[in-house]
Amino acid sequence: MKALILVDLQNDFVEPGALPVPGGAEVVAYANRIMHEYDLVVATQDWHPSDHLSFASQHPGIEIGDTFDLNGMAQVAWPDHCVQSTFGAQLLDRLERGQIDSVFRKGTDRNIDSYSGFFDNGHLKATGLGDFLTERGVTEVSVMGLATDYCVRFTALDAMKLGFKTHLLLEGCRGVELRVGDIQRAIEEMRLAGVRVIEASPGSLARSTT
Repeated sequence: MKALILVDLQNDFVEPGALPVPGGAEVVAYANRIMHEYDLVVATQDWHPSDHLSFASQHPGIEIGDTFDLNGMAQVAWPDHCVQSTFGAQLLDRLERGQIDSVFRKGTDRNIDSYSGFFDNGHLKATGLGDFLTERGVTEVSVMGLATDYCVRFTALDAMKLGFKTHLLLEGCRGVELRVGDIQRAIEEMRLAGVRVIEASPGSLARSTT
């Protein structure tokens, strides 16, 4: 069984959202085109309380883009984004949501961020995505979405750690690039961890027949 993981295809991550990823809206058409090729399609969704401690607004003197200590972990300060039940947190309208089998919310605990679709950043709590895939017999996953150097990266790395054969669909990813080279460094980290990086449409990763 092969699954497609759509990472954070939400309004706040595309123009004119609160934290737009350059070119982020471009990946929706790609997602719609390939979803039917997989046995299972899941999506992740940032779902932050309004006072989430990853928000720069919660820390006087800290600017957006700064890195600071949050409960013992390095944390990037982000603008307020994907606040629960707001328009910005909704999945993109142009995404063919009828093809998505389940949605997994992350970042719901104000005290810790959650880049990965599987766990929070401290690996203290699971979202349920790993169990969901395993219970349905999934052995391979393809990961795409926003952003390459953050949530896509950590989702792919955790998929590998959980034992899934993992593919990164570069055509369906866009990155933040807070620092020059962040995207390429993230891709290389995933590659070194065993993630198969797919440059173009997956083709052979199509829906299995067994």
